[in-house]
Amino acid sequence: MGLLLHFDDEAELARRIAAAAGMACAPIERHRFPDGELRLRLPPGLPAAAVLLRGLQQPNEKLVELLLAARAARAQGVRRLALVAPYLAYMRQDTAFAPGEAVSQRIVGDFLAGLCDALLTVDPHLHRVANLAEAVPVAQAHALSGAPLLGALIAERRPGALLLGPDAEAAQWVAAAAAAHGLAHAVCAKTRHGDRAVEIELPDVPLAGRAVVLLDDVASSGHTLARAAEALHAAGAASVDVAVTHALFAGDALAVIRAAGVGEVWSTDCIAHPSNAVGIAPAVAAALRMLEGGYA
Repeated sequence: MGLLLHFDDEAELARRIAAAAGMACAPIERHRFPDGELRLRLPPGLPAAAVLLRGLQQPNEKLVELLLAARAARAQGVRRLALVAPYLAYMRQDTAFAPGEAVSQRIVGDFLAGLCDALLTVDPHLHRVANLAEAVPVAQAHALSGAPLLGALIAERRPGALLLGPDAEAAQWVAAAAAAHGLAHAVCAKTRHGDRAVEIELPDVPLAGRAVVLLDDVASSGHTLARAAEALHAAGAASVDVAVTHALFAGDALAVIRAAGVGEVWSTDCIAHPSNAVGIAPAVAAALRMLEGGYA
């Protein structure tokens, strides 16, 4: 039986994945010293192959946790370590847009590749790279998708809805969700002026009287979704809902999109949030069983 290691704040997701994969799961104990440093304690008697679960939302401290946990696991005899990071941070900066900028995807990707032998994540935010292995160069790098799961939920809750990506980057997820469930889909055009300042141009498709679901990989500040929802209501949409893989919803993001007229908000449980409506555990468990190395 394989072993899934996890931190206390992800215990529920760990239990669901372990149950679906037929694995045991065990917590990593964490203590914070008064100066902010961390002490971790892994369970004794680790197997030769183990899985470490750590979502990387609010990532900075978690990257240090991964460093300590992975090195401690190796010291205890783990020879093959798979990382399950449902949300993978620092992927958006894949090139230097100005002199001196750190290309965080390359730096963090190499860092993670130095800690693990395999990586599973869900809908990573990749732009100018062809696949996950280019961003995180490990022997086994697998990107799962929450889009078909969300598509199934939308087909049940909003039959015949139009799936709409708020920008061109969302096209891949909208297309995947729509194709799996026979839904119409389109994408908006977005012009970004800052982290919280965007302009949205709706596609040239009939919108009046239609149920529309805005679908994307992640909701962070909420402003892109809010501007799209406002434009849709102005165009006569009957309803506007939101479905996202990663429910970051930083700060007042949820209030921002509600104020723009969004009705339901659905997300996967990659990140624990009240909007969670579909579970990723079965898909992660199936992917773990497919990895070479006897992880599950």
